[in-house]
Amino acid sequence: MTAETISVKTCEQSNINTLRQSLPQILAVSVKNVLLLAFGMSLGYPTVLIPSLSGGNPQETIVLDRDAISWIGSVNLLCVPLGCLLSGFLTQPLGRRRTMQLVNIPFLSAWLLFSQATKSWHVFLASCMTGFSGGLLEAPTLTYLAEVTTPNLRGILASTSTVAVISGILLEFLLGTFLNWRKVALVSAAVPIFSCVLLFFVPESPYWLIFKGRVLDAQKSMAWLRGWVDLEAVQTEFKEFYEQLIQESFKGSTEELKGWKNLKENSKLYSKKSFLWPFSLVSFVFFLSHFSGLTTLQTYAVSIFTTLEVPINKYYATIMVGVAEMLGCILSSFLVHFVGKRRMNFFSLFGTSLCFCVVATYAYLHEITILLTLTPGKELTPDDRNWVPLTFLILAAFCSHTGIRILPWMLIGEVYHNKIRAPASGFSSAASYILGFMANKIFFSMVITMTLSGTFWFYSGVSLIGLVTLYFWLPETEGKSLFEITEHFRGGTKLNNQVTNFIQMKRLKHRQNGNTGGEINSAFDNKDEIINIRL
Repeated sequence: MTAETISVKTCEQSNINTLRQSLPQILAVSVKNVLLLAFGMSLGYPTVLIPSLSGGNPQETIVLDRDAISWIGSVNLLCVPLGCLLSGFLTQPLGRRRTMQLVNIPFLSAWLLFSQATKSWHVFLASCMTGFSGGLLEAPTLTYLAEVTTPNLRGILASTSTVAVISGILLEFLLGTFLNWRKVALVSAAVPIFSCVLLFFVPESPYWLIFKGRVLDAQKSMAWLRGWVDLEAVQTEFKEFYEQLIQESFKGSTEELKGWKNLKENSKLYSKKSFLWPFSLVSFVFFLSHFSGLTTLQTYAVSIFTTLEVPINKYYATIMVGVAEMLGCILSSFLVHFVGKRRMNFFSLFGTSLCFCVVATYAYLHEITILLTLTPGKELTPDDRNWVPLTFLILAAFCSHTGIRILPWMLIGEVYHNKIRAPASGFSSAASYILGFMANKIFFSMVITMTLSGTFWFYSGVSLIGLVTLYFWLPETEGKSLFEITEHFRGGTKLNNQVTNFIQMKRLKHRQNGNTGGEINSAFDNKDEIINIRL
């Protein structure tokens, strides 16, 4: 569903200071991010679960074979697209906040089922439930973020979504280091409860409230988001916002809902270049994201570190991977406005390719061919302790999250025309999780067929080929308007590869405001922006 911009007066036009204006939006997005934290924990849980159910613990009643383990590592991703299909339909009638609260119910049920599981099908069912819940949160979290934030904050607050998911994965790695998988599930069950309670303390989206005819509630929501001010303080802004929404937003929203509900009748929209070109690009980038090696490293980290006999505890090594992912994501969030998406992703793909090539060569030279799912029964000797695979796998995690792991989520909100953006974004998200499922599911088969070194060389080659392909195919979208981007993908005006960074944009807006005597309010933005950054 298209996210419409909520206008806000600039600091010069308001007596409310910048911090007070920004803090409510930061809090609202932070509360929303607690739900994404829960989703990230569900993504990290298979890494804890797999070694526990692989037969290494004689006291464990549930033991799975290699084929079943491959399903444990991937079935949750397969179920995410099913949740995505329902997400948009639930979000519109129920509201963004209420939908986010309801999503916590299947999350909580899944964690409780994990903790009490006595049979293998209990584990598979709970895994499916976490994936389905992750799909359900797509629409409400994305639309809520776009509708409660102002343009000057939306970009940086959108980047916190990825940080929240990575934080959830890292937290699960930490819990798995000190607790068994059942206790990890019990501790994780507290997060959905916490998320549901916190959501009572933030307002519903003003956009949705107006859409439902609840004008007074929409005013109260806007007053809360503008710094907890009185209704009178937002009367002028609310009137302008309301008129803009009636004239433009409902029209755009109706068109997008029509794209969902009457997909067959509007099939021509999805056979045009304006859809096929960007969808192919986004799907290819998602392919690179999953088949460059980090999806399987994140899921099978414990087994990989066990096989390579890294010189520290395998669970500590997994935590280091999570930290590296977070640091890469944070660095990318700060640099992308200045360096641009193209250069960040070229660095990301080259670094990932180099790191996996080194690890593959190490495995080949040490004749490491198969993947161990059980903890080795011997103690490592000093000669066995080699930091090369550990160092380069951690560097691979860092490099991948500076670019290729977050690029496709950025592109989703930019490359599609407004008439098809909502359904096209749903298709792209579904493609991502299906590719993630495939990457995890076939990992064991790849290792058996190509050996571990061959598998890592494959990942290295995919990254290198992706770098060359994107050099010719990927335009620079950073600092460009949505109109410029969509015109490029419709075959109109071509984008150049120059970056219009944040400082340049501020100077341009300052000159515009100076030339018009302050009549232009930079907070008003009709470009319908949204940045979908996710793992």
